[in-house]
Amino acid sequence: MAHSELAQVSVKAEIAPTVLLVASDAFGREAEELGRLLMHNFLHTLSEVSSRPERIILVNSGVKLVIEGSEVLDDLRVLEGQGTEILACGTCLGYYEIKDKVAVGQISNMYDIASALLGAGKIVAL
Repeated sequence: MAHSELAQVSVKAEIAPTVLLVASDAFGREAEELGRLLMHNFLHTLSEVSSRPERIILVNSGVKLVIEGSEVLDDLRVLEGQGTEILACGTCLGYYEIKDKVAVGQISNMYDIASALLGAGKIVAL
């Protein structure tokens, strides 16, 4: 690969967004209470670091984080206010029967979720 091609690849990687994929309402798999505390701390810390994800995509039980009463709702609102797009899987919200309780972000579909993941420069999965 020529030097100019390397430079183009490098610039493209810098421009491509980082996407955070959250598939659970807890961080980790062991102790649920600890996992929820870790998720709260992680999302709170994201608003304070300089390198934030462009999008947060929530699927499976991760969608429970965007509903009324969620312990991380304020942190997600701060991130959204800082420009992070928050997408919650509509099928997942329907499965848990909580579509009407979404308090932050947008209800999304698999087409938009797949497009965001495939267009990401980096995916961080929790």
